[in-house]
Amino acid sequence: MDLQKLLGQLFIIGFRGNEVTSTSPIAADISVRALGGVILFDNFLTTPAESSNVVSAKQLSSLCTTLQNLASSKLIIGIDQEGGRVCRLKDKHGFQSIPSPEEMGKDESFQLSLNQAKKTGELLSENGINVNFAPVADLNSNPDNPIIGKFGRSFSASSETVTRHCEIWIEQMEKCGVLGCMKHFPGHGSSTKDSHFDFVDITKSWKENELLPYKNLIDQQKVRAIMLGHLFHSDMDTQYPASLSRRIVGNLLRRQMQFHGLVITDDIQMKAISSRYGLLESVILALNAGVDMIIIGNNLAYDSDILAKIYKHVDQALLQGHISLKTLENAYTRVQTFKAALP
Repeated sequence: MDLQKLLGQLFIIGFRGNEVTSTSPIAADISVRALGGVILFDNFLTTPAESSNVVSAKQLSSLCTTLQNLASSKLIIGIDQEGGRVCRLKDKHGFQSIPSPEEMGKDESFQLSLNQAKKTGELLSENGINVNFAPVADLNSNPDNPIIGKFGRSFSASSETVTRHCEIWIEQMEKCGVLGCMKHFPGHGSSTKDSHFDFVDITKSWKENELLPYKNLIDQQKVRAIMLGHLFHSDMDTQYPASLSRRIVGNLLRRQMQFHGLVITDDIQMKAISSRYGLLESVILALNAGVDMIIIGNNLAYDSDILAKIYKHVDQALLQGHISLKTLENAYTRVQTFKAALP
């Protein structure tokens, strides 16, 4: 297989604007470089509101159809639609609001979560979105957590409760043709910092029960994709955070927990990574760690040519022996297995 097309499948990239034409940079990434997926945002932090990918249901559906038609094989069109504050499809654009995971977690019957998961799956599917970067599997072990607890993004402090909500969301969305992705492995709920803006060390705060929602659903073979948090734990890896760690991905997640599905990084442009590692260096570290797909949101920083630059860097790394073709092929195979489950 052509190396560029193999490599393209290992990335999920964000882009600006609410429509795509033949001259749009993302169009060439999809049709020429075989980009594996895109991620949609309703707000780009460094650009005006006109850059939003989401304006209305009619516009969104048209955009997703255009994107999918550009691809020679199934394109992942992903979004963060968790509920509450983290929803890209908002009521201001004509979409129905969704309660936060925290609100859903208070319903001991789980009916609210079931109803909302079903509605979310239907909404995304109707508009051409086939992957939701949800549910959040983080435990609410630190209610003052600046990005999980304070945002109401966790269902509960109980691993059993979180497991059940995650199971419901994955099952209901999949019935609608939308695949879920549990996050943020190995657990962001206890942290005191936000990985969007800071290096996050969870060594002292993290507890082993934060792995239980993942372990429970992996054991039941109900989870197809897991997103890695940019979370550093010195007892797990003395050098790298989870998203770049061979010990955490290859040893803990793959071998010990026996997860053979898709492993995705959180946005690799987040400050927890970009403040300490260059983006291109991070790509090689993540792929060598056993990551299958890397998200580049193009939100915190924008580069329309980023995929072409990555190809050149990886090609050079291959020539210098810093990464092996087998590593890329293994990731590619897992990406194709995941995509085979898309409608």
